[in-house]
Order: sequence, then structure tokens, then C-alpha cells
Amino acid sequence: MTQISIAPCNGPGAEIGNVDLSQELSEEDFSTIRQAFADHGLIFFRDQNITPEQHIAFAKRWGDININRFFTPVDGYPEIAEVRKEPNQTTNIGGGWHTDHSYDAEPATGSILVARELPPQGGDTMFADMAAAHDALDDETKDKLDGLEAIHSSKHIFGGEAAYRSESDAGERLQNANAADALDDVVHPVVITHPLSGRKILYVNAAFTVGIRGWSQEDSMKLLMPLYAHAAQNRFVTRFEWQPGSIAFWDNRATWHYALNDYQGERRVMHRITLEGCALH
Repeated sequence: MTQISIAPCNGPGAEIGNVDLSQELSEEDFSTIRQAFADHGLIFFRDQNITPEQHIAFAKRWGDININRFFTPVDGYPEIAEVRKEPNQTTNIGGGWHTDHSYDAEPATGSILVARELPPQGGDTMFADMAAAHDALDDETKDKLDGLEAIHSSKHIFGGEAAYRSESDAGERLQNANAADALDDVVHPVVITHPLSGRKILYVNAAFTVGIRGWSQEDSMKLLMPLYAHAAQNRFVTRFEWQPGSIAFWDNRATWHYALNDYQGERRVMHRITLEGCALH
């Protein structure tokens, strides 16, 4: 019988205990973790000591790995993207509410982030629950969102003229600006039905959603900006304090996340594997 523990957070997510991810998981233990991921959309592990090879092996239990277009890979491990901030750099990657890969036609299932080098303090990541955010909308707003589609783009973030590129200390950590410029914008429903939980999910985000299909930019922002403010309320958020050996695995279809940039003058290095996804409905 599995000894794995599941402790729900005060906000979204749950912490998984009594498991060693450096060892191959039994089918029973993996099934328990998989159900926790489906139930919570966000799971955390503490006190893990895994190699890049073990990181990759754990990810492959969940599905195919997405080779990131824009992040510099860890040397020798193209499956692992490096999310790094050096002491002399002032901007960080992911420093705003977003959902990874919403600019893809088949957005990523999730991301598995491993702490490799942490600042003495700061550098927490916040996660927001988009199912809870949708549930808390008033009926009039839910009716208004029904059937709407949103446009998602990577150009303004990762393209050659994007904000990250114009700030040299962030842009040097990214690659393939031409790929972002060449990538077609995509359209997803504003509200999706999650393929695992069956819950309604608010699927727009401030980083990559650039408008509502068929609407003017002005009208789009009048709808989207209040939604962003609503979903970022503390009642929908868990703030995760990284420690050596911490791992976070979030469902990109069910959550937003935000990497806090409050550790100036310190180094922070994280390893991220992202899993391929499917079309959203």
C-alpha cells in the first residue's frame, strides 16, 4: 500500500510527501500522484535530490517532452530549459502572471520545475487557480464569456522586437527570436473544459492573450483587464517558497504562475521540463 501523503495547500495545489523521485515509482505510487495532479492542478515536492536524467525520466512518465523554442537548454540536456537570473541582471523571466505555451495550437499540459540554485531569500513563485476564478464569476459574466475565443501570441514576448529582447540582461537568456516572429497567432476558447477534472477554466492570461477574436483592441481590453484583476485575487493564489530540493509541477491548462523578482544581486537557477499538450475545447 502506498505511503504517499497529499496535503492540500490553503490556496490551489497540494504538497506530496513520503516519496523519493530519484527512485523509479511503482505504478501504484505514480497513480496516486497522477490523481493528485488531476484533482489539484498543481503539486509540490520537497527534499528531492534528482539528477537531470531522473528529471527527464519522471517527466516521460507523464507524456512526451516539449523541446522549448525560446529558452536556452541545459548543456547536454535539450529536454530541459534553463531559467536563470544572474546577480547583475535586473529582469527575470516569468515575472508576471502567465500560462506557459498558450500561444501554441496545442498548449503544453504542464511544466515540472526543479530548484537548482536559490537566492538566500526571495524568488518565490505564485500560482493562481483558474477553475476557482471562473467559478467565482457572476452569472452575467459567465454568460458573456460563453462562446468567445481569445487570440494568443508569442511575438511580443519572445520575438525580435519584444520587451525581453530589448532588455539585454533578459534577452541573452533566450534564443530563436525568428521562430517567435514566424509563429502564427492561435485562438482558444476563453473558457475551456479541463480534460482531466471536467471543470470550467478561465483560459486567458495577461502575458500571451492579445485580444478577443472579432473584437477591437479597445473592447478586448475592456473585457480582459477586469478578468485578469479578478483572477489574481489572493483567494485564488498559493505562494510557493522554494527550498533546496523543491519541485513544482503545474497544469498549464488550470493555473497561472508568476515568478517574483525580489532577489536583486543574487543568482537563481531553475530547470524546467514542459510536457506536450492537446487542443483545448
